[in-house]
Amino acid sequence: MIMRTPIIVPLFFTAAVCVTSAQTAYTPPRTAEGKPDLQGVWDFSSLTPLERPKDMGDRAFLTPEEAATLTAEAAKRKASENAPTERKGMLPAGGQVGAYNRFWSDQDARVAPDRRSSIIIDPPDGRLPALQPGVAQQIGSTQQDMPGTRPVRMRGAGIGADSAEDRGLAERCLVGFNSGPPVLPAGYNQNIQIVQTRDHVMILNEMVHDARIIPLDGRPHLPSHLRQWLGDGRGRWEGDTLVVESTNFTDKTASFNPGVANAVGTGANLRLTERFRRVADDLLSYEFTVNDPSTFTRPFTGALTMQRGHDLYEFACHEGNYGLANILRGARVQESLSQK
Repeated sequence: MIMRTPIIVPLFFTAAVCVTSAQTAYTPPRTAEGKPDLQGVWDFSSLTPLERPKDMGDRAFLTPEEAATLTAEAAKRKASENAPTERKGMLPAGGQVGAYNRFWSDQDARVAPDRRSSIIIDPPDGRLPALQPGVAQQIGSTQQDMPGTRPVRMRGAGIGADSAEDRGLAERCLVGFNSGPPVLPAGYNQNIQIVQTRDHVMILNEMVHDARIIPLDGRPHLPSHLRQWLGDGRGRWEGDTLVVESTNFTDKTASFNPGVANAVGTGANLRLTERFRRVADDLLSYEFTVNDPSTFTRPFTGALTMQRGHDLYEFACHEGNYGLANILRGARVQESLSQK
């Protein structure tokens, strides 16, 4: 486990909000500048899938019974994988090499409060739109080499073990596997922290400890030749909604990551719009729109409802991280054994 140090900072959707919030008007608390106070730690873990299962057709929402079944099944899987072994107090190893089991994943993942059947809310079928012809796609593996070319744009897994550049961006501690942007649920460390000042907003992802510092003063985006891992964000207020427009992503990242071991397109022409709106004391609505005509045949939009989270800790990805070196070292040992 990586040691993490607490951060001490001052705590000073439009398309599909949760049912409770939609029934009553909510007035968010205000900062000293009179803007909605979005500050705090927000947990974006969710059992809601990115895409609507095909067998659900055009049903945008689960029934209460379906939502309860999904939650119960998740709890059952967690309890089964977390059961003690013969040695008192020990937890079973996950997989052949002792990977994390569900004990280490988020304990409070849940169905979206409004029971929507997918994170994607547009297109109406809740599915990713078709890709443009010839768009580059990568699918990685943790178990074996997969065909692929560099740069590796997936967040987790990789295409081989000849070099560190064959591994995913999160394995290399460059960007987190759930940090986006856009932010998407995945595994653990599913928290963001928002801090506001008069002229900026800071969005910190717990995973790999990525921080975006976003100006609110109307300045233009960076020149097009200056590219960044997390893009170049510019914020503005539309009523009580914080809108963040990001451009200038590097072509070393994907246009979109449907999963931690999947990547489609490149970020070169991506324009990402995110919307943050506080809809209750303990709920934050998050909506994102991916607009990249060089990768997808149309824009698409997703939505999450984040809940008030717990203390955020520094995720020092490189500190004590032997994983990447051991992946490469293990591959060299396998090669030497195969040559004997």
